[in-house]
Amino acid sequence: MPVQSVPLRDASIQYRLLHQYLFLLKKYPILTKSVTSGILSALGNLLSQILEARKKSKSNASGKEIDAAGAARFAIYGLFITGPVSHYFYQLMEMWMPTTDQYCVIKRLLLDRLVFAPGFLMIFYLVMNILEAKGADDFKKKIRESYWTALKMNWKVWTPFQFININFVPVEFRVLFANMIALFWYAYLATVRK
Repeated sequence: MPVQSVPLRDASIQYRLLHQYLFLLKKYPILTKSVTSGILSALGNLLSQILEARKKSKSNASGKEIDAAGAARFAIYGLFITGPVSHYFYQLMEMWMPTTDQYCVIKRLLLDRLVFAPGFLMIFYLVMNILEAKGADDFKKKIRESYWTALKMNWKVWTPFQFININFVPVEFRVLFANMIALFWYAYLATVRK
């Protein structure tokens, strides 16, 4: 029995969105990854705010309204930092550590966990500090109080996901895969930085 293809206009909305995303990813890879990162980063921050408000409402504490500026800061960070930096990092990793290298699995994971993760987390703290219009003293205080805790949590949470991401996910989908995990990670970071 021959298989018939369904015209795209008759396909489900999910299929059309996926098709459009793949088209944009191929035609505009950095822009697509950046916009996706911005959207998912903002959603992660909003998730954090919603969870925090629910927790406060259960304890009868007055919760504040959604901080749109906080979500906007995360969107800016995702758009201008996470998307482009992650794109180039994964591309360079492919060039520096090809799969033909017998130790590439270990080398990639060590590069990601011991070099990229600490630096990227530091950039997160710095950019958020700038976007919040806070000074150097506040930045130093936040680094002293929560950077090490956040980095250890990063190693615990991200290591298994990054092992899968950098070794098994096709390079063009790595930023998206990481963004899906980051949706929840940014919710954690938004909470720990307070």
